[in-house]
Amino acid sequence: MFATKPYTAEIKAQGKLTIPKKLRRMTHLEEGQTVSLVPVGDVVIIMPRKIELDEARRRIARILKEKGLSVENILAGLVREREALHNERYGKKPR
Repeated sequence: MFATKPYTAEIKAQGKLTIPKKLRRMTHLEEGQTVSLVPVGDVVIIMPRKIELDEARRRIARILKEKGLSVENILAGLVREREALHNERYGKKPR
C-alpha cells in the first residue's frame, strides 16, 4: 500500500458526497459505479464493489448505446474476427 495525501470533501444535502476527480481517477471509480461503504470505528472506507451480473449488463448496454452498436454488430464482428484468426493460423477455409 502506498501513502498519499488526504482529500477533503463536504457531505451535501441528503448525504451526497462528491469524491474529488483526482482521487476518482487514481482509484478508477467511474460515474454510476456501485461502491461499498465499510464503517471501521469512526472511519468509513469506500471501496469499489465487484461487478455484479446486473451491473455488468448495465455497463455493457451503456457502452453499446454510446458507441451506436447492437448485439448483432458485436456478433457479426466476432464471426469476422474468428474467420481472420482461422485464416491466419490455418490458411483459408475451403468452401
